[in-house]
Amino acid sequence: MKCEHCTRKECSKKTKTDDQENVSVDAPSPARENGEKGEFHRLADAKIFLSDCLACDSCLTAEEGAQLSQQSTKEFFRVLNLNKRCDTSKHRVLVVSVCPQSLPYFAAKFNLSVTDASRRLCGFLKSLGVHYVFDTSIAADLSILESQKEFVRRFHQHSEEQRALPMLTSACPGWVRYAERVLGHPVTPHLCAAKSPQQVMGSLVKDYFAKQQNLAPEKIFHVVVAPCYDKKLEALREGLSAAPGAQGADCVLTSGEVAQIMEQSDLSVKDAAVDTLFGDTKEVTLRRHEGASSDGHLAHVFRHAAKELFNEHVEEVTYRALRNKDFQEVTLEKDGEVLLRFAAAYGFRNIQNMILKLKKGKFPYHFVEVLACPRGCLSGRGQAQTEDGHPDKTLLRQMESIYTDIPVQPPETSAHLQELCQAWLGSPGAQEVLHATHPSPVRCLGSLDIRW
Repeated sequence: MKCEHCTRKECSKKTKTDDQENVSVDAPSPARENGEKGEFHRLADAKIFLSDCLACDSCLTAEEGAQLSQQSTKEFFRVLNLNKRCDTSKHRVLVVSVCPQSLPYFAAKFNLSVTDASRRLCGFLKSLGVHYVFDTSIAADLSILESQKEFVRRFHQHSEEQRALPMLTSACPGWVRYAERVLGHPVTPHLCAAKSPQQVMGSLVKDYFAKQQNLAPEKIFHVVVAPCYDKKLEALREGLSAAPGAQGADCVLTSGEVAQIMEQSDLSVKDAAVDTLFGDTKEVTLRRHEGASSDGHLAHVFRHAAKELFNEHVEEVTYRALRNKDFQEVTLEKDGEVLLRFAAAYGFRNIQNMILKLKKGKFPYHFVEVLACPRGCLSGRGQAQTEDGHPDKTLLRQMESIYTDIPVQPPETSAHLQELCQAWLGSPGAQEVLHATHPSPVRCLGSLDIRW
């Protein structure tokens, strides 16, 4: 099976169901047969989407394919079972980090408040044998703060000769992989150099937390629970290991995969509070960043840039939908002049329009929050899907309502973050753990001609 736009004979993209994991047969697109048009074309019974194929460019190497097979519940249980055996030399400390956009899914699915859902998930994971469960919000804090600094620097550097803007966010692995593997120049220089929250969390766990616990990084098995499948591909990126010989995330499981384990388990579960990287015994209040369904890079960078560059305090960030609800604009205006023009572009249709205008030099924005999934991270294809692979709209509406009710805390106000910056990032060269490079393909494919 393969995407209808793919030129390869066989697709190497992993399917979304365990029983179809090794299926590889060409299948006509039902969307094409029925004459339907849409952003995502479902391919027969195998849940392969156009967005998925574009995200990995159907070009996984043999090594990547082998590593991707380890991003599964099977690998997770393999490590759990090794820890129950007598050979302690093979035991590893299991750490699970949960993305904020996953919690509303568990809350809606199990009809719990988001706090109770967090406790239930944490208690369940610990009943399996997990040692620590963390929230990735503090990693998003660091990613956002680095993005703020980079945008201000780019704004000052930007000129006709040196096109440092627009700055495009790099938190979404589907979008970043597509930009790196397919688009190349002139797009990759515009990608933000700050690591994504998942990558920062990998550095936190394998470096900061490992040192706190006096553990070698390879003695920690770090699992990330995330809303989309492309987070699995993000874990495989070369050059992003948090310490020598250890990649930041050893295994990524989607929210849906974890929910399935919970539903099939007959373990007696006692709710437990999420752990903190700082050893606090007091339960931390759940929080999120400003943004309808993402980590909120746009809103936080916009506020910071307005204050830092123009000494303007922005009380409320106002979004204005343009060509569709997944392309929105935010502007800072003074005396009739537009000082800052930001945008949020969600879904590959909007991404293509953005890239076409960027290449033509007709893209007026200073900053764009780019996400591969329409409606943002909450609608990631690793959660809130019906059995036939379509978004569960009823569940998504519940999740959006739950996510909106979580208190917002700006990263600058976190006392723990200030403590972390002093203890972890104060030494020379430590800032490197927060930054990534974005390589371009040797041969850039002509994918801008694809009609989505």
